[in-house]
Amino acid sequence: MTAPRRVLVAMSGGVDSSVAAALLAQAGYDVAGATMRLGDAEADARDEGGCCSLAAVEDARRVAHRIGIPFYVLDFRDAFRTAVREPFVDAYLRGETPNPCVACNRFVKFGAFLAKARVLGFDAVATGHYARVEEDPAAPGRFRLLRGLDPGKDQSYALAQLGQDVLSRLLLPVGGLAKAETRRLAAELGLAVADKPDSQEICFIPDDDHAAYILAQRPGSGRPGRFVDRAGNVLGAHGGIHRFTVGQRKGLGRAFGKPMYVVSLDAATGDVVLGEERDLYRDGAVLGDVVFTREEYRAEAAAASADGTGLPVRAQVRYGKDAVPARLLLAGESARLAFDRPVRAVTPGQAAAFYRDDEVLGGGTILRPGED
Repeated sequence: MTAPRRVLVAMSGGVDSSVAAALLAQAGYDVAGATMRLGDAEADARDEGGCCSLAAVEDARRVAHRIGIPFYVLDFRDAFRTAVREPFVDAYLRGETPNPCVACNRFVKFGAFLAKARVLGFDAVATGHYARVEEDPAAPGRFRLLRGLDPGKDQSYALAQLGQDVLSRLLLPVGGLAKAETRRLAAELGLAVADKPDSQEICFIPDDDHAAYILAQRPGSGRPGRFVDRAGNVLGAHGGIHRFTVGQRKGLGRAFGKPMYVVSLDAATGDVVLGEERDLYRDGAVLGDVVFTREEYRAEAAAASADGTGLPVRAQVRYGKDAVPARLLLAGESARLAFDRPVRAVTPGQAAAFYRDDEVLGGGTILRPGED
């Protein structure tokens, strides 16, 4: 009989990763839990209860004790700083809106954490993400990344930039559950986190104030600029492009006599371009840093791009938003998504994921929107 695989579970102190660890232990896997230390000394001192906090570590430790598995705290502060925190600040100062969870998943949870797990003798890692990984019955040894079965909690978008090297060593035990069922199982198991609220904010941003965080990290970087309309007419002044994101209406700092939205940001001039809601819609997006979950899908997309038709996909350009029909066209290391219908607020810096039915084919980072 084959010995159970050794699995290291990334435990955030929340209900999802706690139930993931418990389910694997019940299934006979050789399981240990580990919480990643990501916060700096200031974040630890605040201890506000997010996934980077000391309170989260203690919640995870108590769950591990309850289900009878070893528990570790692993220090990934350097990796988190260089892969997530610093690029987050840089992106905002370039007029982009990054998705730090996508970067954390790719470079920390399934980069540094997986590498550390393997050094410690584990041959797989697990998390509480609501997505599914399945071996392809038509291609043994190849793995498919699928949406979670609970459409309201699906997190496959945030995992779209993972390849086979990770998917072949990844278990997602709650991906086939509804959130209510996860909480029910946690209560049945006697886990104290059964009713713990989900984290809604970026874990390293105090009070969800990213503008203040950016200025604290880069003093003097908040260069004032102008509000302009799409014709270039000056509408007023602002305190820096790091305060804004495409699609934003509230928090502009002044009234314009009618609803106005951030349409684009120009880091070179410091201009924030404003327009009406209808001005936010775009027909496509140009992507960089494109990753496919399987190289066969890259080859398929390249073949479909050679004659200009592109690969039919469903594209999702923001977490929690519906995927829309589109065509994916490759051009070297970049790609272009041509939407079948205009999409609102295509935002530079955000991640894009492309699907076929429920399967993730890959993803990339939005460099700029396509044509209006």
